[in-house]
Amino acid sequence: MPESSIEPSLVSRLLLDRDAEYRRANAAEQLVEELSDARVLKEKYERLISEKKRDIEEKRRIIEEKNEYILRLEQKLLYLERKMWGAMSEKHRVPDDPNQLRLDFEKTDMSEEEANTVRKALEEIDRYRSTRTAKAREKRIPVRRKLPAELRHVEEHVYPEGYIGHEDEWILFSDTETSEHLELQPAELYVRVTIRHKGIRKADKLIRTAPVQDEPIAKSYASASLLTDLMVGKYVDHLPFYRQIQMFKRLGFSIPAATIEGWFHDVADLMRPAYFRLKELVLASDYVQSDETTVPIINSEKHRTVKGYLWLVRDVMNGLVFFFYNEGTRSAKVVLQLFKDFHGAIQTDGYPGYGILEKLEGIITICCWAHCRRYFDRALYNDKARAEYALAQIGIVYDVEDMADSQEMDHEQRCGLRKRLAYPVIRAFEKWCITEYPKVLPKSPIGKAINYFLTYSRQLARYTIDGRYKPDSNLIENSVRPVALGRKNYLFCGNHDAAEDAAVIYSLMGCCKVAGVDFKKWTLHFLNHIHEYDNDYTKDLAELLPHNLKELKLL
Repeated sequence: MPESSIEPSLVSRLLLDRDAEYRRANAAEQLVEELSDARVLKEKYERLISEKKRDIEEKRRIIEEKNEYILRLEQKLLYLERKMWGAMSEKHRVPDDPNQLRLDFEKTDMSEEEANTVRKALEEIDRYRSTRTAKAREKRIPVRRKLPAELRHVEEHVYPEGYIGHEDEWILFSDTETSEHLELQPAELYVRVTIRHKGIRKADKLIRTAPVQDEPIAKSYASASLLTDLMVGKYVDHLPFYRQIQMFKRLGFSIPAATIEGWFHDVADLMRPAYFRLKELVLASDYVQSDETTVPIINSEKHRTVKGYLWLVRDVMNGLVFFFYNEGTRSAKVVLQLFKDFHGAIQTDGYPGYGILEKLEGIITICCWAHCRRYFDRALYNDKARAEYALAQIGIVYDVEDMADSQEMDHEQRCGLRKRLAYPVIRAFEKWCITEYPKVLPKSPIGKAINYFLTYSRQLARYTIDGRYKPDSNLIENSVRPVALGRKNYLFCGNHDAAEDAAVIYSLMGCCKVAGVDFKKWTLHFLNHIHEYDNDYTKDLAELLPHNLKELKLL
């Protein structure tokens, strides 16, 4: 074959091959560009999806926070509605379903022996309930009360018209018509002038002057009666000093506010040694209850009130109580300061600051069933079935106390009854709480209630080890009421010193209330006799405490 015919065909094939290869390369480049664009597009969409997911998560978190906030507001609203218009007592709630009173032993991790013990306890409590009769209430008929015979009676004679001046023309009958009216004579300010006379005894020719009478506050015109009225007005009648100043103005004398404030601090200083003696007596006992309450304090630097805390400690068996203030703090250091030398049982409301007492030797802590019941009572709207069941079980615990009271048991008998009936029920209730807790939301009201019980179950059960111990700390909470009323009237304490002085007066006033002594009579007696203890160190200041004066029949 000639070369001229071979070369054109070879060239054409080579050109075709190169053209095809070029097309493939071009197509490959286009494909690579498309793939690159797709990867960019994919990354772009992945970023968008990731941003959307973050937005969704953030919005979900915000929604959850708002839902929790709404739930808290609903709880506060329900509490305030009940506080304003509803019944606050959590006692003796009867569940809608009578079966709530029964314990489902199959759902609790209890041995057969434990279950039989609880059944026997519940059967005995049921028998007591069936025999318990409600106290009959007498129907009160509204009648006018007779006026007290011990009050001073002033007779006012009224004669028929025309009798006066013409008595000889009338014959009066011995029969008369009498009516009584209660009159009020306003308080009176008067000046007591003490005149000390001088004289010479003829026998020894010595000149003598009458001794100076001890007044509560030296070099002051305030008498014991005036100081007593001021203290009673503020701490019993809850009248701020500025209101009392207006009352004194109406009686004809204006007392400067600074003067009254000075008297208040002086009276507190006079009472302080007796307060320290009272504190020693309370902490020398082996069973006390402790609580704390708020009191507004003026902060001069911030120019507003700040929250301070008054601590209360009560000797349950002797009825003595004292308040304590330490710069308004509620920290655990106050707990250590108060109870570092105490030995015995301390009953509290479960405030975590008392947890440090568990580490101190010689101290056992007891918690309050009333606070535990309050948690379940607030959970009624959240989980009615579980809350009603829990309240019914706590009611059984209090039924045991009613049984002991009705049978007038002593401390040893009460302790035996609690161990036999109350303790098995508490153990069964603990098993139920352990079973139910995983089924509820931890932050829900019922979750918080169950968690509270499980956290303090040991401390709640300890009241069964001694018949003297109370199931709750209601006694110490009752002692808080005067402070709560004071907050609503005189509103605040001017500084930390004023709060400490208030703690002194509240302490002695609380002892008067427990002992059934009139705080006004006690304060007047105290101010008139406190200086008798100035130099005679053989006397015990405890003699001036209300319960001792009552025993001596001096009040």
